[in-house]
Amino acid sequence: MTRKYYQITSLERGIKVMELLAEQKALTVSEVGVHLSMQRSAAHRFLATLRDLGYVKKNEDNRYQLTFRILEIGEKVARRFEIKQVARKYMLELSKLSKETVNLGCLDGREILHLDKIDSSEILRIDSPLWSKAPAYCTALGKSILAYLPKSELSEYLSRARLAPHGPHTILSKKKLREELQKTRERGYAVDDEELAPGLRCVGAPVFDHTGRVKYAVSISCPSMRLPMDKVESMQLKIREACGRMSEQLGYSYQENKFSA
Repeated sequence: MTRKYYQITSLERGIKVMELLAEQKALTVSEVGVHLSMQRSAAHRFLATLRDLGYVKKNEDNRYQLTFRILEIGEKVARRFEIKQVARKYMLELSKLSKETVNLGCLDGREILHLDKIDSSEILRIDSPLWSKAPAYCTALGKSILAYLPKSELSEYLSRARLAPHGPHTILSKKKLREELQKTRERGYAVDDEELAPGLRCVGAPVFDHTGRVKYAVSISCPSMRLPMDKVESMQLKIREACGRMSEQLGYSYQENKFSA
């Protein structure tokens, strides 16, 4: 691949060091060098620089790991997300109505990124940490967004997706997944029926932006024993109504929004 004239090699490699530590948690200087195919001395310089800047620290095992400063940057970026400000009010309403965990997510590559959540007050509850990711194809958040991708983007997603089992009902056939996404689009909501994890059931719906594109989704998740399938219908109406109101606030035409109850 031809390197662009403006690319700064050292900056690129420094960021790759940070990405590596985010994936591997803690590594020695030598291990960083091996992973990134760079000399040990170069790896040490990158790590020492990042440590001086406060992004990396060395633990008692002489391994380097990221500090929470990287999260501070993420939080500053997140605070700029209009969707979090818009969604919070409606998420609180859903939380009060359902007494279950309410999640806000967006598609990040082939995964769902959890942008915000309101935890259930129940002792037994589902916990998806902020900024954590999950495969899009087996989550209500993910299917709510995938169902509305342009055909070319959905085809590209399916061509690259590797459907691996996560829960007892994970969809492992791309043909069946496409059919499930079509059903999701027709009814306006998605269901994760123990597809991501055993005993977990979620109901989600899409949030449209001013261009009519689905960028985000909201879901309610809880132990399947508290959300039998016969209660999904009443739950999805509440979520669709909330998502319709969010979409309107983001500039989507309410008259065209067929997902408000």
